Amino acid sequence: MVQLLSQLGSSIFSEVAAWKRQAVADGIDVIDLGIGSPDQAPSVKVRQALSQLVLQEDMYAYPALKSGLPFRSKAAEWMSHRFGVTVDPATEICTLAGSQDGLAHLAMAIAERGTIAIVPDPGYPIYNAALALAGVEPYFIPLVEEHRYLPQLESIPEDIWQRASFMLLNYPNNPITAVADLTFYEQLIAFAKQENILIVHDLAYSEMGYDGVMPPSILQVEGAKDIAVEFHSLSKSFNMAGCRIGFLVGQQAAVAALTELKANIDYGVFDPIQDAGIVALDEAMHDEQFVRAGDIYQRRRDAFIERLHHAGWLVTPPQATMFVWGRLPALSSGDRPDGRWSSRMFAKRCLEETGVVVIPGDAFGSQGEGYVRIALVESETRLIEAADRLGQIIQKYA
Repeated sequence: MVQLLSQLGSSIFSEVAAWKRQAVADGIDVIDLGIGSPDQAPSVKVRQALSQLVLQEDMYAYPALKSGLPFRSKAAEWMSHRFGVTVDPATEICTLAGSQDGLAHLAMAIAERGTIAIVPDPGYPIYNAALALAGVEPYFIPLVEEHRYLPQLESIPEDIWQRASFMLLNYPNNPITAVADLTFYEQLIAFAKQENILIVHDLAYSEMGYDGVMPPSILQVEGAKDIAVEFHSLSKSFNMAGCRIGFLVGQQAAVAALTELKANIDYGVFDPIQDAGIVALDEAMHDEQFVRAGDIYQRRRDAFIERLHHAGWLVTPPQATMFVWGRLPALSSGDRPDGRWSSRMFAKRCLEETGVVVIPGDAFGSQGEGYVRIALVESETRLIEAADRLGQIIQKYA
């Protein structure tokens, strides 16, 4: 059991948390750009709905995991509105306590122990943790800058395709912020049908595209529902991270398997939270005053990136997500054999010397070395201050 637990998360996150505690104890003013937790509250309408519902006496029975049709019906309506995708709320959607809930459990529901799952490197840590829990072996496919962070499907050996239970991808991507278009998804679905493998797509950042980018759903590809499922989350798009609500949508067999597994683990999402989720989705579809999360984070991105560039760190502006994926600047006297800085050294110095928390890229896999992830989870004023502080590191060690 201890060995299993050691596989469930990146130790680097624990290290960064320890660095932060020490910095706070030392009296440093910390600007935490580490974890991608929204710093704003849900809309007034969502909060009002939730506050009224929790006072109702009839809201405290076990939620009905296998029914809960009102939220799933609204999710289906939103899928149609946002992506033009038609799904059956009764058989093609499973309500989840956030998409991480589903990501952590899906492999248990659909994969045999000892099989393989194809997962990205870099990738969100829960992807690998879920495989460890399910006894499934990861096959890492590198996502590299020269290929626009898209997997080279033809590079995957045929025996891997044959042994794999599913392939998991995530666009817009956490941590690397890359986006994919429908042309790529069409190629991916064609590969999946040829190899008879389920595609699992994590679309947690669908509403956080910048500069007019509106990230598509893989289910927009004709026939995709036959061989693909997709995770959606209200956490980032609607500032409902603490509420824990999301859903899986797509292929009936995979949705049914996860629904059945979840029925044996918990009793579903608290009904007032499901109803608040209905309000959030409805507001996004019909309220002309609704402000997309992407609009807020684009302003933050622009302010932060401009200041970083002024400081001499020419990071690539992201097209989506709430993150910046920054290649490390060229600094002297690093800890690597080639004299360059490691991601971990850079992150540690940033916190110790400037009070800014960033996550070293190798927390997300071997391909993340040489990068850091920065979350845009502070006000524009605070992000500008963070960029100025990070500039001190560049000026000191350039």
